[in-house]
Amino acid sequence: MAIFTLPIDMRSTIYYMEPMNGAIANIHLEFVPALLLGGVFAGIAAFLIGAPVLRLRGDYLAIATLGFSEIIRILLTNWQSVTNGALGINKIPDNANNMWWSFGISIIVLILISLLIRSSYGRAFKAIREDDIAAEAMGISLFKHKVMSFVIGGFFAGIGGGLYASLLGTVDPKQFYFTLTYNFLLIIVLGGMGSISGTVIASFIVTGGLELLRGFDEPLTIAGYEISLFRPGFSMVIFSVLLMVIVLFYRKGLMGRTELSWDRLFNFFAKIKSRFSPKTVREGGAK
Repeated sequence: MAIFTLPIDMRSTIYYMEPMNGAIANIHLEFVPALLLGGVFAGIAAFLIGAPVLRLRGDYLAIATLGFSEIIRILLTNWQSVTNGALGINKIPDNANNMWWSFGISIIVLILISLLIRSSYGRAFKAIREDDIAAEAMGISLFKHKVMSFVIGGFFAGIGGGLYASLLGTVDPKQFYFTLTYNFLLIIVLGGMGSISGTVIASFIVTGGLELLRGFDEPLTIAGYEISLFRPGFSMVIFSVLLMVIVLFYRKGLMGRTELSWDRLFNFFAKIKSRFSPKTVREGGAK
């Protein structure tokens, strides 16, 4: 998305170490087609990786995907005529993107994912998640459905990456170290494994929490005394501790495998209202 939305007359000022590859140097696309094309390329990459890797299971699968992520990052870092290497791409036009674009596309993606989960393919995904051996015994092709989920996830990840780059106006390989995976892991675990609405809620909590934790990266001064414990990187220590606590003691997350609904919201607020009603307060005081 970043490559194809750059104005052609500005590309020489960005690719000054090595000229842009001639095959793409004169191609310019508008925001939406370039965003979709980025999703398609990410989906193709997911297929090329998933085809050999998804025959593995468990820890071996996780290790293989982490290995491929580093291979791709190093490959793109050295492919300077296309990605501008370690310098990255800046001056990405943001006139077509703003927070409303991001939230609007997010809503569309959530609707599409909800429809997918309710389809026959979604039921197959759930069956594989619960017990892949039993799912295979029922005639579900594990490899086919795993690759399909990998490609769909890759496509939407590409869409998200395009929105991210356009919103920031710059993108470079340093933004995508494998430690970024921990943020997504925390969002998924906190929201609930298998809950779309829980993941959405957790994404706001984790993103806001990370911003609040930035204060711990600087020395804290209280009554003239400086607490040297707070140093750059200390926020990640707190972040890691929170992740371990959630995984150990709150494995189901906020929503578990259920989804947020109007009935759940009304019941939640009704319980709060009844708990703090005058009659309940008087009864509590009398006891």
